Amino acid sequence: MEEYLVPGIWVREFTVEVPLDWAAPQGKQIRVLVRELVDPERRDEELPLLTYLQGGPGGACPRPTERSGWIAEALEEYRIILVDQRGTGGSSRIEGRDLAAFDDAESAAAHLALFRADSIVRDLEHVRTTVYAGAPWSTLGQSYGGWITLRYLSTAPEGLSACYVGGGIPGIGVSAAEVYRRTFDRVAAKSRAHFARYPGDVAQVSRIADRLAVGDVYLPDGDLFTVERFQTLGIELGMQRGSERLHWLLESAFRADGELTEEFLAGCLALTSSARNPLYWTLQEAIYADAGGGATAWAAQAERDRRPELAPERRPLALTGEMAFPWMFEQVRLLRPFRDAVQVMAARTEWRPLYDLDRLAANTVPLVAAVYFDDMYVDSGLQLDTLARIGASQAWVTSEHEHDGLANGGVFPHLRRLLRTGEGRRRVEPIG
Repeated sequence: MEEYLVPGIWVREFTVEVPLDWAAPQGKQIRVLVRELVDPERRDEELPLLTYLQGGPGGACPRPTERSGWIAEALEEYRIILVDQRGTGGSSRIEGRDLAAFDDAESAAAHLALFRADSIVRDLEHVRTTVYAGAPWSTLGQSYGGWITLRYLSTAPEGLSACYVGGGIPGIGVSAAEVYRRTFDRVAAKSRAHFARYPGDVAQVSRIADRLAVGDVYLPDGDLFTVERFQTLGIELGMQRGSERLHWLLESAFRADGELTEEFLAGCLALTSSARNPLYWTLQEAIYADAGGGATAWAAQAERDRRPELAPERRPLALTGEMAFPWMFEQVRLLRPFRDAVQVMAARTEWRPLYDLDRLAANTVPLVAAVYFDDMYVDSGLQLDTLARIGASQAWVTSEHEHDGLANGGVFPHLRRLLRTGEGRRRVEPIG
């Protein structure tokens, strides 16, 4: 165990062992990292617990550098519990090299399937019951944290006192194909808005694509930089200030001699290398797989193939967003070791069930969700459809924030007010 001070935050951290496969609890064990955050002046007090459910999949919890945002807001009342999701951060992290231990792609795919929301909830329950004496806690889920929340409500609601979610209520009983049909449309809308704001970027994006199409531009890690990989920078458009970040990155693209700058290539590598979270793309479609739903079958690629405007040779060049494509596991160095296992997962038809619809309908744990009306990552219509099927749930629909709205001050306190007052509405409603 280690304790130390970050400005305005007292931190305590330790690891807990959990079974790799909860169906075989006496088998191989892995570790999960638990990090507590508390007001330094209240570190010895008995405080209510708030567990943060990180977005992803494959995301580690935040590493705060100061007391700000939702963390500052929560520290006023709670002891915050940050558990790195299995396979990420300090929790037995998975990288491509780890797949070399498996004899075949099927075994590697079976291993990766143990890192979904069902296992994450079992890990959290183990931490809650063994470290915190079984005290119920509240959860705050960002994006994929909403998937974890609904799994939690489906299997262990007794561990929860309240649930808050920002931009992350999954469509239940909805195929991956339907998810991507909607999200491709949202990316197109965000792209139109970006190019309307920065009309010069239309020509700049096409000029960059023309240079990449020659086929001799390499990123700093040695990967060939392709037009398809460049298109994925559109993922930035769904975040607060993402459009501005993309615009300034594009501005830095060219040297006076017409070649691409090292600054631009380094920026593109940072956004596309998957060094920080290889499970993000590896499990991207698997989070939509549920019992009885069949194979995900590279749903994003299938939808892309139906949209000729997304072809790499088209000009003006269109951008893509949060979609995993088969070529990523060929072109991106750090994803190549996952290629065969991901192909197996895409074809897999048998999955453990994630959600209990009857239990969710009868739910009594208060659930309050911020649904961002223009969310590029998680369709707002699907979120509302799901919330209408969950007992004790409220929705706050707002067009004021992007997908990362929780990071901004005000969203978490507003959700807490809605829980106390019961004034959540399924309509567009900015913070008052």
